[in-house]
Amino acid sequence: MNLNHYSLSIISCSIILLSCSNHQHPEKKIFHYNEQSGIASLDPAFAKNQSVMWAIHQLYNTLVEVDENMHLKPSLAKSWELSPDNLRFTFHLRTDVYFHDDAVFVNARGRLLTASDVAYSFSRIVDKNVASPGAWIFNNRVDPADGFSALDDSTFELKLLRPFQPILGILSMQYCSIVPREAVEQHGSNFRSHPVGTGPFQLLTWVEGQALLLKKNNHYFERDSSGYPLPYLDGIKVSFFDSKATEFLEFQQRRLDFINDIDASFKDEILTKTGHLKKQWEGKLLLQKHDYLNIEYLGILVDTSNELVKSSPLRLKKIRQAINFGFDRRKMMLYLRNSIGTAAEGGFVPSGLPSFDTVAVRGYRYDPVKAKHLLAEAGFPEGKNLPSVKLLTIPIYADLATYIANELNLAGINVEVEAIQKSLLLEQTSKSQALFFRGSWIADYPDAENYLSVFYGKNPAPPNYTRYNNPVYDELYEKAIAEKNDSARYKLYQQMDQLIINDAPVVPLWYDMAIHLVHMNVANFFPNSLNLLELRKVKK
Repeated sequence: MNLNHYSLSIISCSIILLSCSNHQHPEKKIFHYNEQSGIASLDPAFAKNQSVMWAIHQLYNTLVEVDENMHLKPSLAKSWELSPDNLRFTFHLRTDVYFHDDAVFVNARGRLLTASDVAYSFSRIVDKNVASPGAWIFNNRVDPADGFSALDDSTFELKLLRPFQPILGILSMQYCSIVPREAVEQHGSNFRSHPVGTGPFQLLTWVEGQALLLKKNNHYFERDSSGYPLPYLDGIKVSFFDSKATEFLEFQQRRLDFINDIDASFKDEILTKTGHLKKQWEGKLLLQKHDYLNIEYLGILVDTSNELVKSSPLRLKKIRQAINFGFDRRKMMLYLRNSIGTAAEGGFVPSGLPSFDTVAVRGYRYDPVKAKHLLAEAGFPEGKNLPSVKLLTIPIYADLATYIANELNLAGINVEVEAIQKSLLLEQTSKSQALFFRGSWIADYPDAENYLSVFYGKNPAPPNYTRYNNPVYDELYEKAIAEKNDSARYKLYQQMDQLIINDAPVVPLWYDMAIHLVHMNVANFFPNSLNLLELRKVKK
């Protein structure tokens, strides 16, 4: 028997087990989705991209999580409090949470989760031997000597080096999923394919590159408002078609329950320019559009000690502001994006976060008269004698960059577009070798600090790719991260965001949207601003 045939046999047998494990309910409810990029690991310590995070979210839980409005709520921790000095968070854990049944436990029965598991899981993230890409979430924030402590079986304490209120949002990240020590130690590096968590689903079979099968965790601790145990689904099947065309065909033939994002090659076939389903799809599919915590922008290097900046007109704030006024974001969204996303006419912090407020933070709208006026004030009336500037982008965004360049040329700002490979662009922006560049920032955790840290003067590149340095901004940032009161912190965030807009080290383009196509027989499947795959309450 060849390997492929053997792998398919395992998957077939597993599907049969998943489908027939309960003779009283032969119609098992399995949710199907595709992961085009594959899944690199099922170990939370390596949950660095969406494909891994989606799978991890089904298998594990975190101390806290976010609700549909991006507010934090309890999960494994039922409550918590902060010490008067803002340095110690004490979490009180649920006492009814069990790990999945697994051979590593006595009698193969999942054991009770304790505070020691939390301390072990967090310590593992910063363990240099593990080499987790998530180590940054705790490094230079949590006390390295005694940052993670189990005070008793149901009480966990986290100790900070200095006040940092956004740490609660960080604890909702998939990196912070809780794992049992015995499973990690027994499986070693193979823990990536032998996950043991507390989540609503547990691993049945994973044949890499072909299919991942998860089954319902019958001992899951959460219940719905009527007291019915979650999840409602019996299982999940993830396929790994690497072609968007194949994925769309599988979806059309109802072998996938939803698809995430719509490929540019068939976007116009499905959507109108205003971002609605075309007539032939109405009543057959559900289109979901939701704020997604991602901003697309153009960055401008503003470090005046850099030789590139010294010789560039972009060193002048009025030129940077003129660029912001000089093109029509709304027209760009309509004709080049099928209205997927919102023109970024506020700040750098995108819509979808509680602190987002377009009244408190006033951004740029298309105003060619204002752009020309600023050019004249900067000493370049009608763009006369203004040197051209080069905009670096990546191939898939070349059409957008060309649109912006054409509009700016009409305003008197000569922009030349150069499309280069993503890896080269990342290298050049990290080394401050790119003067004017396309960028994006996806939230790591649901707090505006994640975006505003991009401009904190003491941060290197990354994340401060523009090398923005403003003492007033830095003072507000340091005050904000120590502020316990959410409303007061949001006001500080908005002041910082307005400073960024005024100084214009960036040109915000659009606030992104998560977009899903979903079959009509899928219920309770709701998008969220992190575009995290939430299946606990889904019904089919």
